[in-house]
This record gives sequence, C-alpha cells and structure tokens, in this order.
Amino acid sequence: MTRLFLIRHGQSEWNKLNLIQGQKNTILTDLGKKQAMNLGHRLESENIDIIYTSDLSRAYTTAKIISDIINKPLVSSEFLREINFGPWEGLSIQKIRDDYSYEYSIWNKEPHKLNMNGAETLKVLQERSIGYINDIIDENKGKNIAIVSHSATLKAIILGLLSINISHYKNISLSNVSLSIIECRTYNNVLTSLNDISHLKELL
Repeated sequence: MTRLFLIRHGQSEWNKLNLIQGQKNTILTDLGKKQAMNLGHRLESENIDIIYTSDLSRAYTTAKIISDIINKPLVSSEFLREINFGPWEGLSIQKIRDDYSYEYSIWNKEPHKLNMNGAETLKVLQERSIGYINDIIDENKGKNIAIVSHSATLKAIILGLLSINISHYKNISLSNVSLSIIECRTYNNVLTSLNDISHLKELL
C-alpha cells in the first residue's frame, strides 16, 4: 500500500503578517523552523522513503529540515507550488476586502468560481498538482511518501485523490505544518488523518 503524508509548510514571515503569499518566495520564521523540526521527529517512526516538496522557500526549507532529521532524499518541483493568486499576492486580507470586495466574496463563498486575470483558478491548480502527484504514486508504488506543499495546493490534492468535487475546497482548513495522510489502497484512496497538529502541542 502506498501512503501519502501531506504536509503544509511551517509558519512563514508573511503568514505572521497576514499577507497573501501565493507564489511569492517568502521565508520561514524561527517558529516555522521549530514546527518543522517537531514534525520531522514525529516522522522518524513512519518509515518515510522519499520527500517531494514545492520549490518555494517556505516549503523547501520545511522539507529540508524534515529530510535532515529522517535522512531521506528530497525532490523539489514547481508543480507543488502554491496557487498563483495574481494581483492579490503581497496584499493584506483587509486590502483585498477593500479593493477586491466582489472577488473576495466569491473566494469565501464559492472559491471554485473565482477567475481573476493573472491568477490560477482552483481547477487549474488541481490539474497541475494532481497530475504530478499521480506520477509520484506511479513511481513509488508501495512506499511511504512525504509531500510538503501549501494550503490551497494540498486541499486541491486531497479533494482530487478522494474524488470529491473541488467545490468542497471551502470545507477544509489546513494549519501550518499540519499532517494529513491518504492511503492508496487497492480499490480506493482513503483519508486516515486530516490537519493533525498534535506534534505542535509544546509550541502552541
């Protein structure tokens, strides 16, 4: 059985400032690095075979910290990058509320319907990421695979692997350095853990 350990990156500088990141290359905070270390130690008992990560710094650094702890190979790819938020990147939530009130309302209520110039739609994001994930699964049959990525990307992957419509994107929340696990069984993909942050108790 192939198992996917889906990990959101640690706290970044822009998470702390409540700014929209998208594909901007922001870095981890000191707390974010500690979060990654905690998860790395938790994964020591999970027999991870390989780690795949987004090439954006906040995800790559998270993955590298984990890789150094569990001593497993690391592969980075732009296919695991966060959704491209286009004109929203670098803006605060309040600024988006003020300047893009209509679009922001759609994003909150029906995010799969948002289509802004210069930004990816959730459908495009899912197609990009799921195609790569399926290749990873095919190349690593029967292995335990860690995937370090971003909130929107991981939610799109989870929904895709479970054959749940992307319209349910709004019904999932993933915290920094959360762990979600999907088992790729013979007949079905099964979600066995979602948004688990029990490894962060001492940091909360």
